[in-house]
Amino acid sequence: MISALTTDLYQLTMAAGYWRGGLLGSATFELFVRRLPDRRPYLIAAGLDEALTYLEELRFLDDDRAWLRQLPQFRQVPPAFFDDYLRTFRFSGDVWALSEGTPVFANEPIVRVTAPLPEAQLVETVLLAVIGFQTNVAAKASRVVEAAHGRPVVEFGARRAHGPGAALAAARAAFIGGCAGTSLVEAGRRYGIPTSGTMAHSWVQTFPSETDAFRDFSRLFADSAVYLLDTYDTLRATQRLIDSGLKPSMVRLDSGDLDALSRQVRALLDAAGLRETKIFATGDLDEDRIAELVTAGAPIDGFGVGTMLSTVADAPALSAVYKLVAIERGGEQLGVIKLSPGKSTWPGPKQVWRVMENGYAIRDVIAAAAEPPIANALPLLERVMTNGRRLAPSPSLVDVRARCRRLVGTLPASMPVDISPALEDARLNASRYTSKRDAT
Repeated sequence: MISALTTDLYQLTMAAGYWRGGLLGSATFELFVRRLPDRRPYLIAAGLDEALTYLEELRFLDDDRAWLRQLPQFRQVPPAFFDDYLRTFRFSGDVWALSEGTPVFANEPIVRVTAPLPEAQLVETVLLAVIGFQTNVAAKASRVVEAAHGRPVVEFGARRAHGPGAALAAARAAFIGGCAGTSLVEAGRRYGIPTSGTMAHSWVQTFPSETDAFRDFSRLFADSAVYLLDTYDTLRATQRLIDSGLKPSMVRLDSGDLDALSRQVRALLDAAGLRETKIFATGDLDEDRIAELVTAGAPIDGFGVGTMLSTVADAPALSAVYKLVAIERGGEQLGVIKLSPGKSTWPGPKQVWRVMENGYAIRDVIAAAAEPPIANALPLLERVMTNGRRLAPSPSLVDVRARCRRLVGTLPASMPVDISPALEDARLNASRYTSKRDAT
């Protein structure tokens, strides 16, 4: 359970202000990414399941409220805010979202929240952290998997992730993006992701010889052992493995010139009749290095990707934002906009339509939610929560992963994203109204 205090302070001070001012009417916020990172033709929506669980479980415990009320920022806040409002606080809103595994583009809402204003405001921090991070990792994983051209990719990044929680979230998101498994055991237990592992250099170093290390490991793991070859000398280790009489299902290369070494190891294994033994490669890999190896024809059968995936090293943060788009005033829902340079928004709740032709996506259209359907287009945002309760169980990650790979296969090399004329008109009108109101 994510603590209710896992939020920025200003979310709570604003919530207190809304409560004190009686601003408890409905508000709509949308979570989206302003700009795609460099070399990202698309993102992959992920993290929704954890986000919905957070919304369902959100509570202010006695200790939470006691700690909050002693902060200097809350000295003038009436006790009823803590004793009544926060004590009985529950998220009671409605949520629309893209299904996990859906390719998504800049400015397209991933999640839309409609709830009483303090509730919708307070959940911003966690929603951005959960959805933003997992969406980023899933997109990176999708690129890595595409680069591997059908060779399995295993997520190996737990030890380099930014903490155990991030490691778990990254393993989940990487699987959604197309990875075949993870090295993280807890991710296997919690999410049903296939687990995979080899051996460490320390195992080999523990024994008097590599032959002893290989043979001893095989006593317990004869069918699943993956033998690490590069602790001392890769080719000598390969020959020792061959001479030991073992018949490994897979060997691992973790350093050096992976292209050249994989060819040499493959030749030695084939000459010894071990043609079924596969070669698995690790070692600071990313989509670029994997693409180079695949293009060169290196006889590598699978890849383990760690640091570059779990930390999304080339783009570690998305420009994900959570913006107010509609507010209740005088019993009426009014669209609102932001006019900041480079950060302007469109007013009102929205829908994203994916226009299809012969089974392939040709463009997306961001439209007002109230606009009629667009011909030959699929609506991407679906209602997933009503009155603070999710509407359906989450699909299995296996199904989400398969759906993701299928949808990625329908994308063009570059996806046009249009704004509907009605939505453009609404922004122009809202801009004029805002400017006129501020002038007076």
